[in-house]
Amino acid sequence: MILGTIMGTVVSTRKCRNLVGFKLLLVEPYYGDKNNIFVAADTIGAGIGELVLVTTDNTTQYALDRSAPVDAYIVGIVDGPPQPGK
Repeated sequence: MILGTIMGTVVSTRKCRNLVGFKLLLVEPYYGDKNNIFVAADTIGAGIGELVLVTTDNTTQYALDRSAPVDAYIVGIVDGPPQPGK
């Protein structure tokens, strides 16, 4: 999983019908290169500025309730920033 911050939204009016119902969000990785912003699908209601958990690649399909062309999916909204060592 990746920890990231929601930086914005992606609006796509016309899209594959399997993507209907997913909100598409821009996620900036919390660790590593901040320039590697990616798009993740969301159904739990994450918003701009929130810290989220994102599953990526093959594990994404385990989190979806239906088949969809999604390779990054928001699976949690984090209550607070991580505190290493605690």
